[in-house]
This record gives sequence, C-alpha cells and structure tokens, in this order.
Amino acid sequence: MKHRNKNKLVVLLLLLLFVSAGCTKQLKNSDNKVVTNPMTGQSLTENILCRPEDEETINLYIENNVDVNSLPSCKDFNVTSGGYEGIWTSIFIKPLAWVILTIGEFVKSNGLALIITSLLIRFIAFPITRKTAIQSELMQKAKPELDKLEKKYANKKDNDSMMRKSQEMAFIYKKYNINPIAGCLYAMLQLPLFIAFLEAINRVPAIFEENFLGFQLGTTPVTGLTNGNFIYIIITILVGLSTYYSLKFNSASNPDNVQVKSMNKIMFVMILVMSVFMSSALNIYWITTNLFTIGQNLLVKREKV
Repeated sequence: MKHRNKNKLVVLLLLLLFVSAGCTKQLKNSDNKVVTNPMTGQSLTENILCRPEDEETINLYIENNVDVNSLPSCKDFNVTSGGYEGIWTSIFIKPLAWVILTIGEFVKSNGLALIITSLLIRFIAFPITRKTAIQSELMQKAKPELDKLEKKYANKKDNDSMMRKSQEMAFIYKKYNINPIAGCLYAMLQLPLFIAFLEAINRVPAIFEENFLGFQLGTTPVTGLTNGNFIYIIITILVGLSTYYSLKFNSASNPDNVQVKSMNKIMFVMILVMSVFMSSALNIYWITTNLFTIGQNLLVKREKV
C-alpha cells in the first residue's frame, strides 16, 4: 500500500509540473507560417531567453515583431533574467540553460558544455540509475524461478490461484531483493529531463547558433541532408547504435519476453525516426545519455550483484 501511495504521489507531482509548465513557442510570420533561418533551416523560437548574435537572425526576429534587443546577451544571462515565468521555466529551464552557458563560457564551446551538462546530470542521478541497472540484473537471476511460476499458473485464472501466484511472486522478489518500483524511478525522470533539454536548447540562441564538430546545433539531420550536407547522417547513425545497445542492456533481464522485444523494436524505430527531425544539439544529448547508460550497465555487470 505504501508503494502504491508513493507511486501516486510521484505521478501527481509530475502532472502538477506539466500543468504549470511553460513551452517553446515557434516564431510565426504575418501569414501564420513558421519562420526559419535560411542558412541553417532551423525553425526559430519566439520566446527565446537571450539575444541572438547572428545579425540575420536578429533581423528575422525584428521583422516578426519580437524585441530581441531588450533581452540580455547569452553571456550575461542568469536564472533571474526575464523574471518569474512559471515553475517549469523558472526552476528547470532557466537554471539548465544557465548551467550550459556557464560551462560553455568556461570550455569555449556550448556543444561541449551540452555534453558535460548531460554527464553531470547523469552522475547526480547515478544512485537512482544504478538501482535501476541492479534491479535488471537481479531480475535476470530470478528469471528461472519466475518462468516456473508462470508455467505453474499458466492455465489457472481463478481468483484463488491468482492470489497464490501473487504471493509466490512476492516471495521470489523478496528472496532476490527485487523492488519493481526502484526499476522505474529513472524511467519516470527521463521524459521531464528530455523536455527540459529540448526547451533549453530551443530557447537559447547561443546553443542553436553554434557549430560543433561540423554540426550546426540548431539544424535537424533532415534539413542538413536536404541541403546536401551528408555529415548529418553520422549523427542519425550514432543515435541508432547508442539506442539499440542501450535498449539491449535494459531488456537483458527479459531476453525471451516477446512483448519486451516487440516494445524495444517499436521504441528503436520511433527514436530513430524522431532523431531525423530533432536538432543536432538534442541528438547529441540523447547519444551522450545512451553512452552513459551503456557504460553504467557494464559497470554493474562487473560488480556481480
């Protein structure tokens, strides 16, 4: 009962967070068409947090009635710039943007700062994500007994049998020190983190205007490829490979589960398709977190929990 109450509390807090969330607004012209940067093909964001540096970008904003000159430069941006804009923006987006910009100023690259910030967050969340990885390993150890249990009650659907099955499953979980809730904690955090990075990237010109390792951070692979810049196929391939191995490690506890396999295939295809339409900056964040997850799971496997 306590675990159920905790789950409900977490879900309620997440719902409250999204209800009070701000959101990225696309810049539109008088014909209600999305304004894009002709050089990068990037769709511009209306509610940016700081002033662009590129003159052509500044002119696009001015032409579409956005007073960017009243905004602080990205170098001078801080968490209180622009005042209070709701819980989501003021407590999550602005601090995240400030961290990326501050690290970027120190390392002289906002692209590198994006990677460092992604890793810092993963290190902070490591105690939670490690528990998730450990639970996966413990589930793999318990799998033979859980499979026997499923066979034992395969044709028994009455209430008494279901009760006994539930009790025996709880006993197996206790035997192997498995806590199903612990395995879901980071999964519940991933979506808010992903959205926070998405908004921070889209609303900070210093990030989406920068070139990093040959990639224009605000440009999507589909735009890059359409413009004949085939280097963007690399980032899509890296997203695909890192996602594949990350999902493979996470499903190691259920290697023969048909539903898990099907779900992983669907997720892999969805993420791969999404990556083509996501900015290079967001793809770099996704690759970084996947590589961290793979490294963490290898570390847990070596621990022999």
